[in-house]
Amino acid sequence: MVRAALGAGTAFRRSVFDLFPRRLPEGRRYGVVAGVGRALDAIEAFRFDQAELDFLHEHQIIDDRLGQWLADYRFGGDIWGYPEGEIYFPGSPLMIVEGTFAECVVLETVLLSIYNYDSAVASAASRMVAMAQGRPCIEMGSRRTNEESAVAAARAAYVAGFGSTSNLEAGRRYGVPTAGTAAHSFTLLHDSEEHAFRAQLDTLGDDTTLLVDTYDVEEAVRTGVRLTEGRLGAVRLDSGDLPEMSRMVRQLLDSLGATETRIIVTSDLDEWQLAALAGAPVDGYGVGTSLVTGSGHPTSGFVYKLVSRADSDAEDAAMVPVAKKSKNKATVGGRKFALRRLDDKDIAEAEVIGVGTPPKGDHNDRPLLVPMVTKGEIVGRTTLAEARERHAQSFAELPLAARKMSRGEALIRTIYLDEDD
Repeated sequence: MVRAALGAGTAFRRSVFDLFPRRLPEGRRYGVVAGVGRALDAIEAFRFDQAELDFLHEHQIIDDRLGQWLADYRFGGDIWGYPEGEIYFPGSPLMIVEGTFAECVVLETVLLSIYNYDSAVASAASRMVAMAQGRPCIEMGSRRTNEESAVAAARAAYVAGFGSTSNLEAGRRYGVPTAGTAAHSFTLLHDSEEHAFRAQLDTLGDDTTLLVDTYDVEEAVRTGVRLTEGRLGAVRLDSGDLPEMSRMVRQLLDSLGATETRIIVTSDLDEWQLAALAGAPVDGYGVGTSLVTGSGHPTSGFVYKLVSRADSDAEDAAMVPVAKKSKNKATVGGRKFALRRLDDKDIAEAEVIGVGTPPKGDHNDRPLLVPMVTKGEIVGRTTLAEARERHAQSFAELPLAARKMSRGEALIRTIYLDEDD
């Protein structure tokens, strides 16, 4: 596209792109924005080195003119967007990218790949945290996705409220708290379960978590309590009827005097199973496969569309809205502005999107778009702690139906207002 636009003389027309969801995944009531920080890092680092340019030349993807432009590529435009951790709904303008057509369009794939995956994980994580009802959740899905998406998933889950991850690279790269337990192979390595437990306790101390379902759960619990004289930190259950098993283990621990020993459960959990475990004596969850695959929705379905462009190549050319009219895939043209309309009790009741002009809010309505890049400079970075807090606050604004597992439509409606409204 850039090569053809250069030939046509339209590559450097001022343009505005929107990154947004047409709809929520089927049955979902809301989504969570994640990946913003990773996307800003990607924009800042987006460059073409000589090896990449040589490949593009050799395969006749670019010509000399485009190669010279790519060699000097630096995004120099402006970006606004929903901050990380924010809740979103159908049509939410999650990222607005303005610059020349050429510099904006080459970012399409990298932005969508980050936002689509990270937001899918965060949206699933948010539902799981809600169903956990205050019990801590550990992200444990690294073995169920590729090595780089595993790091991104740990980060996204933390934004949406997970307490820690078993992915050490996420801890190193992003500061996500790390936690983990031993695998069955560790127990099987040793001559007896007691030998394995002794080795783990000698190395990690009494506060460690022992995996107790390799052989006989009751015997393993008794062994762990005996070896620690009742000071065992936690036991992990990874199989069987988890609600019934956790009740049996709790009764056993209490009868042995280990009343402070926690029970952690794993085993292909999802938000539905977490809801089913609400009444069980469980102290924490480890969630893997379902989390890193978006709990059935591994992508958020975001798109990146041109919504406004200059009507000529002149520097002072007027901007005109543009939109595709394809059946079932129509877009709304024009520059967008967004706010969350809240009722008198500060509960969200609508996503209001102004087209061409900002919508007017009242005393408690909340603007949603913040500056992220200004004239090519990153200005919108936030910490993961800030993103976590933002998500918690945004979730608290949602109607009570957000805390239910029932399928349904978006929790609040999306309203478009143009300059005449």
